[in-house]
Amino acid sequence: MSEKTKLHPRNAHRNPYDFKQLCEVNADLIPFVHINKYGTETIDFFNPQAVKALNQALLQHHYDLSFWAIPDDYLCPPVPGRADYVHYIADVLKTSNGGKIPKGTQVKCLDIGMGASCIYPIIGAKSYGWSFVATDVNPVAVEAARGIVKKNRSLRTKIKIRQQRRSDHIFQGIFKEGEQYDLSICNPPFHSSKEEAAKGTARKLKNLGKGKKIDKTVLNFGGQKTELYYKGGERKFVELMIEESKDFANSCLWFSTLISKESNLKPVEKMLEKAKAVEMKVIPMAQGNKKSRIVAWTFLSEKQQKVWTQTRFR
Repeated sequence: MSEKTKLHPRNAHRNPYDFKQLCEVNADLIPFVHINKYGTETIDFFNPQAVKALNQALLQHHYDLSFWAIPDDYLCPPVPGRADYVHYIADVLKTSNGGKIPKGTQVKCLDIGMGASCIYPIIGAKSYGWSFVATDVNPVAVEAARGIVKKNRSLRTKIKIRQQRRSDHIFQGIFKEGEQYDLSICNPPFHSSKEEAAKGTARKLKNLGKGKKIDKTVLNFGGQKTELYYKGGERKFVELMIEESKDFANSCLWFSTLISKESNLKPVEKMLEKAKAVEMKVIPMAQGNKKSRIVAWTFLSEKQQKVWTQTRFR
């Protein structure tokens, strides 16, 4: 298996999985590893327990976690793709900081919808030493994320968990008076309804040749409604995010979000123009055959960005 060259150059997951090393750090992975028809070690990525064991091993091996677990039927994220977002958004911060990636806990990040996995704060804290406020509307996800942070000593001083009490708000109710963030990140709900999410899963399974009958017990990505769908879909969610970001234009250096559907990119660009964002960046990403992009925006001028970074990072 060749290097995954589509991933970010700093991504620790560019090389094929070393299952020998991963099984050494997490013995629970051993029963799921087998040799495929190409003579390569792999797991069944449609087995939720196998995917969880793989994630645990990756987080233990690459990010030095001692504990990571999520409740059943909650989104089990692909770690390499999530790491790509973190590394690309670090490059965005670099553009405002004289070409140098800012590191350390003085870099304050906000994760909108961290999910039960708390994956972005983990990768950001471990890769760059950043500190995070991670938020979610789902109380079960909030408690699961708090459990992960509590059981990993190295995360306790870097990640704080807040529950968003209003599902009709994103930044409102999360920003506290006087708080400033250098970055906000988000992986918004993809679908507009439960039915659309089910159809999307059906297409995925059919395309991967897993047969016509869909058994939800083998859907490795799982996901609760707040993780998978939002009324109006990804576009509506991002529209609300952009609208609310205007209220905190001077409280966050860079806002950002994933945009999974390419058809949503142009409308989002128009929304940002209407919101009078000073600068916008579109960063393409790819993991295997899956393509997506990060959209990042700021309301601060180049001069204001320079003052911001000189004040906060130096």
